[in-house]
Amino acid sequence: MAEDRPDVTPGRPPALFPLFADVETLPGVGPRAAEAFAQMDVTRPRDLVLTLPHSGIRRRPIARLSDAQPPEIVTMALTVLRHVEPKARNRPWRVYCSDGATEVQLVFFHPRKQWIETQLPIGVRRMISGKIEQFDGALQLVHPDHIGAEDAPLPPEFEPVYPLSGKLTQGVVQKAVRAAMSRVPEATEWIDPALLAREGWPDWGEALTLAHQPQGPQDLSMTAPARLRLAYDELLAHQLTLALVRRERRRGAGLQTSGDGQLRDKVLAGLPWPPTGAQTRAVAEIAADMAAPQRMNRLLQGDVGAGKTLVAFLSLLVAVEAGGQGVMMAPTEILARQHFRALEPLATLAGIRLEVLTGRDKGNARANILTDLAEGRIDILVGTHAVIQKTVEFHDLRLAIIDEQHRFGVTQRMELGTKGGHLPPDMLVMTATPIPRSLALSQYGDMDLSVLDEKPAGRQPIRTTVISDRRLEDVLTHLAQALQSGARAYWVCPLVEESEVIDLTAAEARFQALRARFGDEVRLIHGQMPPEQRDLAMADFASGRARILVATTVIEVGVDVPEATIMVIERAESFGLAQLHQLRGRVGRGQGASSCLLMYHEPLSETGRRRLQILRETEDGFRIAEEDLLMRGAGDVIGTAQSGLPRFRIADLEHQAGLMAMARKDAQAFLERDPAMTSPRGLAVRFLLWLMEQDKAIRLISVG
Repeated sequence: MAEDRPDVTPGRPPALFPLFADVETLPGVGPRAAEAFAQMDVTRPRDLVLTLPHSGIRRRPIARLSDAQPPEIVTMALTVLRHVEPKARNRPWRVYCSDGATEVQLVFFHPRKQWIETQLPIGVRRMISGKIEQFDGALQLVHPDHIGAEDAPLPPEFEPVYPLSGKLTQGVVQKAVRAAMSRVPEATEWIDPALLAREGWPDWGEALTLAHQPQGPQDLSMTAPARLRLAYDELLAHQLTLALVRRERRRGAGLQTSGDGQLRDKVLAGLPWPPTGAQTRAVAEIAADMAAPQRMNRLLQGDVGAGKTLVAFLSLLVAVEAGGQGVMMAPTEILARQHFRALEPLATLAGIRLEVLTGRDKGNARANILTDLAEGRIDILVGTHAVIQKTVEFHDLRLAIIDEQHRFGVTQRMELGTKGGHLPPDMLVMTATPIPRSLALSQYGDMDLSVLDEKPAGRQPIRTTVISDRRLEDVLTHLAQALQSGARAYWVCPLVEESEVIDLTAAEARFQALRARFGDEVRLIHGQMPPEQRDLAMADFASGRARILVATTVIEVGVDVPEATIMVIERAESFGLAQLHQLRGRVGRGQGASSCLLMYHEPLSETGRRRLQILRETEDGFRIAEEDLLMRGAGDVIGTAQSGLPRFRIADLEHQAGLMAMARKDAQAFLERDPAMTSPRGLAVRFLLWLMEQDKAIRLISVG
């Protein structure tokens, strides 16, 4: 038994100490059970209190066996008549019991003789609960769930069922939960009283009790008042933390960067059509942030083809107009070089110097770039994570832009933040993945948000067709006709090599088949090729030397060839919705009418069918993202490894977006009224932050 030694983290309210003790201080939890609990991320009573039952068992009390309706779970009083020991090792032990009129057999496999005889002595009445079944014309109960004295408390009619791991049993978990619940302290209410009354939620202690003692399936529902309240507590603590982090960042001194607009005007004057309202608004928001004395920390979120590149470049020009420099960091070499090519004509319009730096640049060329950068002769640098290496120094870095944020770790973002000399540069993070609002609030809640939700003029709608791969020959015939009239096409395959596990058409095999049919106009590009070969294939396709580019999903983000008007995606049902939307967005970027063919393989699952149907119905990335969230879950939508998503025990991001938005609003309003958290509610909120382990927030609570 572990010592009852609470975790007395400095500052934590003593009332919470018992909840932060070791899980082994709970009755019935030894080292092995503690190990199994740890697999469920439960190491203290506090974790157990926030681990709610996921289902329940209805146990019907009956007076007579004749009232039973097998198979069902019942509770009744029985008298033990006789024991029949097994003759062979693999046979069960049977205990015959009676209600006075009818007999039932209790059946035990792998029996322990001493235990059974102690639990069920002959002639004694016992309360038995378990699943009663009819077998070979007789009533039987295999391994009863409960055996107790006749006057012992009955198991509840509706019994909670908890998640399990390792060798944990429901009995061990239920006993541990009861003990953990006895340690829950009284707490002052931290939710706004008006909100509490409006929603009809119970107080914290009562909500926990109701959640752990459900009276029926309705109490297990996500919409049960007790569960909603407990989910809200988690979301409120999380949003308070983000609001405090944001407040702290805004206090952090930043560079004040104001441009006179001259360079931006030159670029805008040279564009074939004006920017959208969303683009103009985003640039204004960014420029205002850069002019403020606090450091900017903004997320620019845009749908496929919404024109983020132009917004990014105009923002970088603000830095150059003010006499400083800007940098844009992309996750791959292909993307960095493509950004460079896309920005070159804009840099020419502005009359500034733009350079690119990737890991491939070596020798004199690299040395010259580093020297010019450090001496301020380069205005804007585009590159991969090579730009955050120690040897890279800027003369006066004002703005750092990170493209496709989810591909970078936090440390890389921080590295870039140190490149500004004495004060860190303003930071703009871009993502082309439309993120559902609830996820944006939870993952990027510490950032200000600019959203590009309009398509620039001239962007063509894309005709999307869903077709079985049995009609491959028809697809190839149509493709041949399109190529004759000058079209260019992407052909996306799911895997690089034949896989025995997932029998998907490999890119290599498809490339050979298309080459046999279309000759030298076909190129292949995939993630395992050397970068030089990839760039060469890309360049051939961009220039028109090649007409078909066979690719894996390396082309998903950012590849921009306006002349490409056809996108064929093989085994489309094996991709996520957001990924399909990104891939489709590689066409429709020029003047020509564009089409996307989603080829699927029978039999198509219901989910696969739904996905393809959504894509056929809409090009709105935000609607697609919401559907994707409902179908796949939060971790998958953002990508689990880099998701940075908070892990909630009770709240559910997929289904409780409204609750998250409510918590954000409440957190902001509360901090405006009580910035130092000294009011009675403020002290209660501090208690909540300790309970939810938002230590980061606690460190940031300072005077006003």
